[in-house]
Amino acid sequence: MCGITGVIAHTDGTKHYLQAIHAATAAMDKRGPDQAGIFTEGPLALGHKRLSIIDTSHAAQQPFTDITGNYTLVFNGEIYNYQTLKESLIAKGYSFVSSSDTEVLLYHLIEFGVEKGIAAVDGEFAFAFFDKHAGQLYVVRDRFGIKPLYYFQQKDIFCFASELKALVHFPFKKSIDKAALQAYFHLNYIPSPLSIYDGVRKLMPGHWMKIDLNGNSATQRYYEVKAGEKTTKTFNEAKIELRNLLETSVQRRMVADVPLGTFLSGGIDSSIITAIASQNTKHLQSFSIGFADEPLFDETAYARLMANQLKTEHTVFSLRNADLYAHLFDILDYLDEPFADSSALAVYILSKETRKHVTVVLSGDGADEIFAGYNKHAAELKIREKSISNALLSYTSFLLPFLPKSRNSTFGNKFRQLEKYVNGLKWSAPERYWQWARWAGLSEKGLLKNEYTDEVRYQALKEDCLKACNNEFDSVLRTDLRLVLENDMLVKTDRMSMANSLEMRVPFLDHAIVDFAFTLPTEYKINKAHRKHILKEAFADQLPQELFNRGKKGFEVPLLRWFQGELKSLIEDDLLSRELVERQGIFNYSIIEMVKNKLYSNSPNDAVEQIWALLVFQIWWKKNHLSLEQN
Repeated sequence: MCGITGVIAHTDGTKHYLQAIHAATAAMDKRGPDQAGIFTEGPLALGHKRLSIIDTSHAAQQPFTDITGNYTLVFNGEIYNYQTLKESLIAKGYSFVSSSDTEVLLYHLIEFGVEKGIAAVDGEFAFAFFDKHAGQLYVVRDRFGIKPLYYFQQKDIFCFASELKALVHFPFKKSIDKAALQAYFHLNYIPSPLSIYDGVRKLMPGHWMKIDLNGNSATQRYYEVKAGEKTTKTFNEAKIELRNLLETSVQRRMVADVPLGTFLSGGIDSSIITAIASQNTKHLQSFSIGFADEPLFDETAYARLMANQLKTEHTVFSLRNADLYAHLFDILDYLDEPFADSSALAVYILSKETRKHVTVVLSGDGADEIFAGYNKHAAELKIREKSISNALLSYTSFLLPFLPKSRNSTFGNKFRQLEKYVNGLKWSAPERYWQWARWAGLSEKGLLKNEYTDEVRYQALKEDCLKACNNEFDSVLRTDLRLVLENDMLVKTDRMSMANSLEMRVPFLDHAIVDFAFTLPTEYKINKAHRKHILKEAFADQLPQELFNRGKKGFEVPLLRWFQGELKSLIEDDLLSRELVERQGIFNYSIIEMVKNKLYSNSPNDAVEQIWALLVFQIWWKKNHLSLEQN
């Protein structure tokens, strides 16, 4: 993968923005350590940082301009059907100076135009395409938001970048977006199109944006998952089609001129990807991460079982909590905006160690969201039943506040989950989704001072995130794509892999597979006995039976232990001290004090996640607030 950035300065008063293109490009060094390039044309400048994957030669370097000098492309990502597109272009008379997918994409866009041509492009990408004759720049993001793209726009300026750490080098005024801050303290991440900076937006997945050099612009969606008719295929017919689609997707994603491997966690999804990949190469490398101090979350035995069956060259990185802690501040320092999914720690370390062996890795991300693999999906299916057990649980809800709740004990976690489920019985489908998506949940508790809230825009954001959610079960999965997958899971994997210059590819998010998945009846995907039912059945002959007879495990960072030990002084004497909080003027200290007291009680419940969200924000704020004030 790579990093891209660019700017259009429409007036003489904004020409100084062009000078920032060099600093903005250099800021993405980890996304593209192999080569850097700058292109300028009048009021336009484009920057590119390259991680060489396909055609590592000088001929494939970017920015890439065609032989006429009229069209230029900067591109982050991979086009998986580029060979098919190339054959079509050669038949039309095009010739190529490289074997890269970048050059193919450039000439495909020249031939068909962005607005018509993008439908034929299969890949994960964010790119900018400049048409000199038309005086137009297109910026485009892939269908599911696998690759990031941030932008800032005013009437006389437009600038964009793969990362905020690049975009902030352009000299626009920076301040905190209040609605984004509210959303962060509900979800633990900031959902698109917002970012932590007021006025900086994320281009939505499946959208293109056209900007004229004179300042006019337009944005349009080119792809969305539709709620269409269900397939008439039998379960067995659909199972065969799914297997064929996934095999094709993996094969396409194995094209690379650098070493390639797979993440093999020991779960169903990564095991399927690894099984297919192993059939398409003689010496597949696979990688997993183990947790010596947290045996409840260690799945390396299952990963080894799968690796032995497939005869992959398997490597296990065994970590202790001290290893996680040693990388903690490096990871938080790399993040551009507050992001409090603590499992990013494990992804960072896995990526760091894997990069010592390969440059490209395939992962199993995306399967849970499209095939209903989460605990919440099973709970959602059950809650929609008009059962006696649901009615009985409603009548006993008054007891739940008195039960101890914590993620750090077996019974405490069960009581925590039970309370969430019972509360869900009284909510509408959209509200239940929003509340079950809650991690920190501090926005509703009065954490933020009034001057740091924007309730109107926050509610508008919430409605936009939930607009696909209704009484149809698949609407929950579509909302997962819009909210959780795009803004949490894919952000986590992109940022942590790119922090280590490792390209991650996600075969489950081939749009042919996603489109197919949403034609399947609910019972093909989930029922009372099985989640991801059709996916498991499609590959049952390739997976050890032990993988099917186990519960789904997440990964829990030992946050409570750190808060009571290594991080306690950071909480009490620095980041969450009364002195700093009151000097900031962002938070009501009484709420933070309440959460801290709960953290050290016998029933911490959500206090652990709330303190983590606060610490992540405070570390970001301390790093950035001086530049915010200066702007």
